[in-house]
Amino acid sequence: MRGERVAVDTDGWVSVAHISPSPNCEARPEGVAPSLIVIHNISLPPGEFGGSAITELFQNRLDCSAHPYFDEHLRGLRVSSHFLIARNGALEQFVSCEARAWHAGASDFFGRPRCNDFSIGIELEGTDDLCFEPPQYETLAELVRALAARYPIDALAGHADIAPGRKTDPGPYFDWDRLAREAGLADRYFPYRHR
Repeated sequence: MRGERVAVDTDGWVSVAHISPSPNCEARPEGVAPSLIVIHNISLPPGEFGGSAITELFQNRLDCSAHPYFDEHLRGLRVSSHFLIARNGALEQFVSCEARAWHAGASDFFGRPRCNDFSIGIELEGTDDLCFEPPQYETLAELVRALAARYPIDALAGHADIAPGRKTDPGPYFDWDRLAREAGLADRYFPYRHR
């Protein structure tokens, strides 16, 4: 992505992203535009990076017999996210930003429930107990800037912030200050950062 301009088109797709459409999405409620970005982490199997398992999960193609974790935790699961940023910074998009992806689950943002309705989900390939890679922050910052230029984004949060006690990602190694600095966003975009 280095040197390529990141922009979101009128249909909600990012031209520099690899597009892998997911069926796990639906229309947003009428008149609702995304105003929240939710940061997640994911690795499949847990702690292993690379491969196609995340894409296969979001496209309902994951062979759950391929690993005990898949069979125990993911069989029958229907989830998606708008974006995935790999360890090397590569960007993949599964759902148009105009649509509702299934990434947040039961969630609440300062009293506003059903965060999928008004958020964009970004998965970082990683775990709660490892640092993220510099190329991931670079891609994330560029993507966040592009999303904020296209939509009325007024906040960023972790999955743990909107689903406390149920989720822990992006985890303690995610550097919110670095994202704020690299994306050029003011503190007001990060309502949970200093809690």
